[in-house]
Amino acid sequence: MINFFTISAPSGSGKTTLCKAIQIARPEMKWSVSYTTRRKRIIEKNGVDYHFISPKKFNHLIDNDHFIEWENVHGFYYGTSKEALINTIRNEEKMLMEVDVNGSMKIKELYPEKTFSIFIMPPSIGHLRKRLEMRGTDSRARIEVRLKRFTEEVSLKERFDHVIINEKLEKAKLELIDILDKKIKGVKNGIENHTISRD
Repeated sequence: MINFFTISAPSGSGKTTLCKAIQIARPEMKWSVSYTTRRKRIIEKNGVDYHFISPKKFNHLIDNDHFIEWENVHGFYYGTSKEALINTIRNEEKMLMEVDVNGSMKIKELYPEKTFSIFIMPPSIGHLRKRLEMRGTDSRARIEVRLKRFTEEVSLKERFDHVIINEKLEKAKLELIDILDKKIKGVKNGIENHTISRD
């Protein structure tokens, strides 16, 4: 039984927008609220989008074995609660998880039969740069840091169960909802494993 659906992508590829679309379309799925040390953006709510905490608090949680996975991404820490995953399995629920690429691989390693991993890609690094600039939440220097990590993350896409190229947002939403529905219902199809969806 699959309990965890991980969504990973290079920063700026649209994974947060797609995850929010799933939350609306499939409200019965649980949402994993990760912990982070980065600043809360204006449109975000503490405890809903993330648990926004200090680096000191984050390190305290690490020391107390609170996280099933955690990582430093672009200078900020992100982590997933171990208890949240354990409760999801215990209650036989489905959880949608927006996690870093390495975080997704860690969860897949720990729960290989219970995890379905999805990688979201921008059409090109040029599109990614434009999205990051238009988003207006990062300095030019931080955008360059994010783009530098892009190559490393894309090199791992073949390790994911499904890959979606987010060129047209509405099409990507429909594809994501479709693949989740198929996996939840246990439907087998020819595009589940290591398939890149293209126009």
